Amino acid sequence: MDPIAINRKSLAEEVASKLQEQILKGAYKVNQKLPIEAELMKSFNVGRSTIREAVKILVNSGFLRVQQGLGTFVDDVTGINEPFFQKLKRSGSNNIDEVRQLLEMKIAERAASNRSGNDISKLEYFLAKREKAINNNLIDDFIEAHINFYIVMAEASKNEILSDLYKLFAVKLKTDLKAVNEDTTLFKSNIDYLPKIFDSILRQDPKQAWFWSAKVTGNFAN
Repeated sequence: MDPIAINRKSLAEEVASKLQEQILKGAYKVNQKLPIEAELMKSFNVGRSTIREAVKILVNSGFLRVQQGLGTFVDDVTGINEPFFQKLKRSGSNNIDEVRQLLEMKIAERAASNRSGNDISKLEYFLAKREKAINNNLIDDFIEAHINFYIVMAEASKNEILSDLYKLFAVKLKTDLKAVNEDTTLFKSNIDYLPKIFDSILRQDPKQAWFWSAKVTGNFAN
């Protein structure tokens, strides 16, 4: 078989992704033993250490299990046991954005209903930091303040599941925003709806908080 073409930007992760794709498509069944290392090295055209790291990634993700002295076996072909954060890491930006936008709208709505005075103070603080960063073209400070604003808003929803879920998305969002923005130009050129979201939460108006959050999400698509 010809070597499988892979993106060498992150070799072990790319091999793991390709192998995982094969598992999900049914190339290997549950409890089926994987080919030996030498065959995998030839198939993916990589070294032994890369194969071992790729296998380790899939073991940690719940797809494979290593039985000492016997080999490596498929443990799951559905992906249901894969840790959620691992799924986020390999998901495409479009899928991430779609779910994140829905989360942000619901979070804004619930925050408007359930926020406390302390939540308002925190939101106001990060909104001010965010504005200062964008005016001074400090992209890292801007992204930090923007994400922290949403994290506080998630906490203000008083729904721990919503809050924890958004915090997982926030890790991925921060990485993606930093990867595609060298300065704050994009954010300066877009209409800024966050002050309107803040005002809606301050006035405890869930409908307006939802409305303005729906407006802002498109401006931060990755």
